[in-house]
Formats: sequence, C-alpha cells, structure tokens
Amino acid sequence: MFLPPFTTADHYLAALRERGYAVLDAAAVRALTGASAADLQELARAWDDLAPDEYLKDGGRYRRRRHTSFKARGGAVQDVPYRPHWQPLAYNALHGGMQRWFAPVDAATLARPDWRALLAWLARVADALWGAQPWYGEAHPFRIDTTGGIGRPTPEGAHRDGVDLVAVFMVAREGVKGGETRVFEQDGPRGERFTLDEPWSVLLLDDHGVIHETTPIQPLAEGAPGHRDTLVVTLRAQGFLEPAA
Repeated sequence: MFLPPFTTADHYLAALRERGYAVLDAAAVRALTGASAADLQELARAWDDLAPDEYLKDGGRYRRRRHTSFKARGGAVQDVPYRPHWQPLAYNALHGGMQRWFAPVDAATLARPDWRALLAWLARVADALWGAQPWYGEAHPFRIDTTGGIGRPTPEGAHRDGVDLVAVFMVAREGVKGGETRVFEQDGPRGERFTLDEPWSVLLLDDHGVIHETTPIQPLAEGAPGHRDTLVVTLRAQGFLEPAA
C-alpha cells in the first residue's frame, strides 16, 4: 500500500496550482473547515443509510449512494431543488448521456453544520484558484461494498468529471484490500498512485489538468464482505452540467 503524498494546510493551494492535485490529512481538513473530529465521526453514520445505485450498466450491485446539488458564493451554501445527475459521454463513456435520479441526501444531513462547512471550504478553495464567483456543486456520498466479491469505485475507468474542482473525502475503509487511487497528468507522462486510508483525509483535483481513477476493492477475508465509503464533491463555475437542449 502506497502512502498518500500529504501536503500541509499552508501549501496545498500551491500544490493544486503546480501539479493539479493535493492530498490533505484529516487534521488539516479539520483546521481548514472548522469541523471537529467528533462531528465528522457522527456525520459518517449517514453512510449506513445510502440507497442502491440502480443505474450501473455492468449489472453490479456493489454501489450505494445519494446525491444533492447546491450553489455556493461568498462562503454561503444554498441548497437547490432536487435535480438529476448528468454527465456527457465525453467524460463518462459508461454512464454518461443519461439523467440519473439518485436518492437524495436526507434533510438532516444537509442541515448539519459540519456538512455545510465542508462544502463552504471547497467553494473557498475554488475561489482561491479561479477567482470569487458562484459555484455550482454536487455532492455524492458513496459506499462501495464487496458483497459480490468485488466492488468498483470507478467502473468508468480513468476519467475527468467535466467540472473545475473535485474533492474525494475518505470516510471509512473496512475489511477491504485494493482501492488504490491513481492520478495522472491529462496531457503528460507523470502520475502517482496511493491509497487513501485515514477517515476524513481528502484528495483535491483540478479537473482541467488531471484524470483519476480508483482500482477495484476485494474483501480482506473470504466470507467477510467489507466496504469503502467516500464523499465526492464537484464544483463548476459555468452552471450545472445539463443535457443539450
């Protein structure tokens, strides 16, 4: 298992500008967002109540998730009416081109101060990189399990998301092996591989310059399924991705 290339709260923005990604440990996330360890531990309980992903084209039953959209500006986070998740085929050759109406994130989670603090911080990161403006965001709590023997965090393979900023928070990792994160230059030879393991550490990606994927997971012990929980948040300046009219 390759350790993540952690950077510090003082230098992560420079890393994002220079190489297109940065990894922060949980202590740095707490310092930057103001969320406490106890609150984030409590927030993670929401991952026990995710709904099956009914759209997997590979026929798998290994992914549970929810979805919500929001708008952020000037440190304020505003929930928007529930809407489907959509990506063009250019960014997701497996599941793009269709509206996916995932189960919504529950109201109690949306109202939590720690949840909103995470989203507000990411909007500040985007402001620092591209200038203060409205940000259109989507948040996806995921659980990938190994009940069927294998789980695929990114069945579409290495990809971009078609946004500006991507954040992948590690929430929990229980009884699994694999799940290696891989980040590559979009137009160059450089890449890095590592395993996110610490709860509430985060990988930040400038979606313009890098592509990313996570390798499949398997159970550590036969007959003892495990799971990998993440929170993926995306921010885009030019509105939500929508099908062409």
